[in-house]
Parts: sequence; structure tokens; C-alpha cells
Amino acid sequence: MPPTVLHLKIRGIVQGVGYRWAMAQAAQRLGVAGWVRNRRDGSVEAMAAGPREAVDRLVDWARRGPPAAVVSEIEVLPGEGVFDGFEQRPSA
Repeated sequence: MPPTVLHLKIRGIVQGVGYRWAMAQAAQRLGVAGWVRNRRDGSVEAMAAGPREAVDRLVDWARRGPPAAVVSEIEVLPGEGVFDGFEQRPSA
């Protein structure tokens, strides 16, 4: 069965609170590959790939984020790509 790949757009107080680092840690614990980066508009964007259950668990985590984050909205879209591990990318 091919991996599930989802593109996430997370809005709220999600920059300057350790969101990217914490998401990378959560993804690694869950065995999810992909990437996360800050956007210039103040949001965070991520691509998550892996077994459906693991990706769904990461999306659930993303709805809360780390303790200092306040997630106001998350958009979950179909994604694409093949990834080796999970990385924090530079802002875009």
C-alpha cells in the first residue's frame, strides 16, 4: 500500500514557539517522513508521508502543537513526494 502524503498549512501563534522542532521530533517518533518550514506570512507549512495511521496521528499533533503554540486553523490537503526522514527546512 503506498504511503499517505498530506500537505499541512498551520496558522495561529506557530512561529517563535518551537513548533518546527517539536513537529520534527513528533514525526520522527511516529515514523513519518517529510518536512516542516515557516512561511513569511507567519504560518507553518509541512508535508507528511507514511502509513495512514501515523500521518493521521501527526495531523492530530499539529492541531495542538507544542505547549507555547496556539493553533487557530489547520488546512489539510493531499500532498506529493517521496521523502527520506523528516527535516526542518528554511523559511519560504
